[in-house]
Amino acid sequence: MNSAVGIDDSNQAKNKVKQHAVGGAFLLLVVLSIGTLLYSTISWMLDEQRLPLSKLILQGELEYVAPEDVQNALASVDHLGTFMSQDVNTLQDAITELPWVAQASIRKQWPDVIKVYLVEHKASAIWNGNALLNEGGDVFEADVGQLREDRVKLYGPAASEHKVLDTWREVTPLFASLGLSVTSVVLNDRRAWQMILDNGIRLELGKESLEERLNRFASLYKKLGNKAAQVSYIDLRYDTGAAVGWFQEEDLAQESTDD
Repeated sequence: MNSAVGIDDSNQAKNKVKQHAVGGAFLLLVVLSIGTLLYSTISWMLDEQRLPLSKLILQGELEYVAPEDVQNALASVDHLGTFMSQDVNTLQDAITELPWVAQASIRKQWPDVIKVYLVEHKASAIWNGNALLNEGGDVFEADVGQLREDRVKLYGPAASEHKVLDTWREVTPLFASLGLSVTSVVLNDRRAWQMILDNGIRLELGKESLEERLNRFASLYKKLGNKAAQVSYIDLRYDTGAAVGWFQEEDLAQESTDD
């Protein structure tokens, strides 16, 4: 009897080993199958012939950036990948190089779409003749000739753009109360101010007491009345009073003819 029990236990052990072996082989087969499927799927998705990024959706309130500009920026990327392989940061870097683009948000949409949302710079002023200032006073290099409306012309040394823009904004209400506007503000290398008004009068304001000198101009301008049309410049670089430069009669006659 003991011999029979020993044989039976041995057979059971062998059966368990076989079951474990079959189960392990099945598990290995499942793992290999899943691995093969994943590899095939990823290879298919990375195949540039399968999922090329070929469509562009452009969004945002755009006035100066055209779809062609964005397409050309994307075309400048060394190698435009697939939905899976393309890094959107690379695309964003390319698009933010466009002159009018202030911010760009890019995402991919399955299976072949690039969605681009843009925020343009808003030009507040022309800076030093060939650049622009946005609403925050930052310089951006866009084509001044593309502007669809006139902008004030501001001039100043390097790193003075915020100060000049802020000064123009601060003085605008004063001139508006006189029915005037400033067309140009200059801060020269000596930090002296000059302003040109829309009626052609040039104001020499110097380096100090800007607010007081502008108030002095306002008082003087009201007294000039109709004679203001004959004024070429007003020099306010004095402790009190001002020097007024007048157009010559022939200059006024020529100006009337030009008009």
